[in-house]
Amino acid sequence: MSNIPKDPFLLFSFINMQLRDNYASLEEFCAANDADPDELTEKLKAAGFEYNAELNQFR
Repeated sequence: MSNIPKDPFLLFSFINMQLRDNYASLEEFCAANDADPDELTEKLKAAGFEYNAELNQFR
């Protein structure tokens, strides 16, 4: 998970780009990047973003 941004706003942009371009779900992204989906979701939730599985993006 070392290449994933720590700043929540950079993380928001980075993950949405990855989900849009490379991954069908947050779980797929996390599996490929050795990341914890709960940790990412909580970090982004604290910054005001929620994951929408139907759209496969944080909003």
